[in-house]
Amino acid sequence: MKYRHLFFDLDHTLWDFEENSRETLEDLYGEFRLSERGVPDFHSFHQTYVRHNELMWDRFRKGYVTREELRWKRISRTLLEFRIGDDALVRGLSDRYLEILPTKKHLFSDTRDLLDYLRTKDYPMHLITNGFERTQQLKLHHSGIDTYFTHMVTSEAAGSLKPRPEIFRYALEKAGCTAADALMVGDALEVDILGARNVGMDQAYFNPAVPPAGILPTYTLRTLSDLKEIL
Repeated sequence: MKYRHLFFDLDHTLWDFEENSRETLEDLYGEFRLSERGVPDFHSFHQTYVRHNELMWDRFRKGYVTREELRWKRISRTLLEFRIGDDALVRGLSDRYLEILPTKKHLFSDTRDLLDYLRTKDYPMHLITNGFERTQQLKLHHSGIDTYFTHMVTSEAAGSLKPRPEIFRYALEKAGCTAADALMVGDALEVDILGARNVGMDQAYFNPAVPPAGILPTYTLRTLSDLKEIL
C-alpha cells in the first residue's frame, strides 16, 4: 500500500456541518422565540449567522480572535444586524448552540460506507480538526463513527491550527508515521490541502461545490467513494 495512515478533516468532509448547523439554528430560533425579538424569519437569521460564522472562523485561524471570542462574537454580530443588543441572549444562544450541535447526526451519504471499506483494508484512520475538543468528541459519538478512528488531533491538543505545519507534524508523530506514508483528506484548499502539502503529505480534496483553483491537490474527489479507486 502506498499509504500506511489516513488523516481526515471532520466538518464538511465526513460530518455534514451545514445540515447539522442549520438544524441547530432552527431549534434555537424557536427555543429563544427570536421572531418575537425582531428577527423576521429563520432564513434571514440562518444566512446572517453563516456569514458571520465564516468571517469569525477566518479571523480565528489567522490569530485575530480567541476561541472564546469566536464562540460568542458570531452570535453577537448576527443579532446586531437585527438591532438586538442583549448580552444574556448572546451567551444563551452561544451555549445552547454548542450543546445542541454535536448531538446532530447527519453524515455525508457515503461516509459510513467509505469508513467500512477502509476498515476492511486495515487502514489506521485519524482526524485532524480545528474544531473544539469536546464538541468534536461528541459529534463522533452521536453520529456513531467514533470507533473508526485511532487518534483525533484537535487544534487545542496540538496548540496549533491548520494550515500551520505544527498540527500536521503533531498528528504524524501521534500516529507514528511519516508524511510520505500519509494521506490527508479534507474540504478546504488553503487549510487542509495546502497545510498537508507543506509538510510533505499527499492530499485528497473533497469539495464538489468549490473546484480546486490555484492549489493543485494530489487527488480531487467528486464523492467520498472516489477514495476507493485510490485506496
